[in-house]
Amino acid sequence: MNEFAKSSAKESDQALLLRVAAGDRRALETLYLGYHRRLARFLSRFTRRYESVEEVINDTFFAVWQQAAEFRHASQVSTWIFGIAYRTVLKSVRRHRHDAAAVDLDVLPEPSADPTQAMEIRDWVGQALDRLPLEQRMTLELAYHLGYSMEEIAATTGEPVGTIKARLFHAREKLRVYLPMLGGTGLAEERCHDR
Repeated sequence: MNEFAKSSAKESDQALLLRVAAGDRRALETLYLGYHRRLARFLSRFTRRYESVEEVINDTFFAVWQQAAEFRHASQVSTWIFGIAYRTVLKSVRRHRHDAAAVDLDVLPEPSADPTQAMEIRDWVGQALDRLPLEQRMTLELAYHLGYSMEEIAATTGEPVGTIKARLFHAREKLRVYLPMLGGTGLAEERCHDR
């Protein structure tokens, strides 16, 4: 997206949010439709149940409706909306421990019988991400999947930038351990070190 399109989208979101704050339901619907797909992609990484994703999106936009007048323009509207979704999905996952996002770290899904290489890699990385603590995983998703800066992630999560940097550091360190282990090379290395 070029700079003009980003600037135009930012101004459009701000104008829509001002209309939402004034009670304009059509503006809320426009924001909802504009963010639904991106939020669904983001949230589906933490809960595999379609119903849970939709519930979090609906709860997010209910909060947008209620709090639009309180938006202080300290961040982009998109950062604010994703921040609401982030906090909402954290609450939802913690409330529904049986949800697929709350995978028992000792139980990993069986790998597919004959996946293509891309599917195998996606499964492998997904298994490693599932082993991370929820806050670390969400921070990684915001940084690498959605391309948020440290400052935007801090604004989204309500955490200091230092905490975000620490979460990313620890998540990457854990992935360095998990990925080889899940790929089968970690065990071989351990055997080599035992000799």
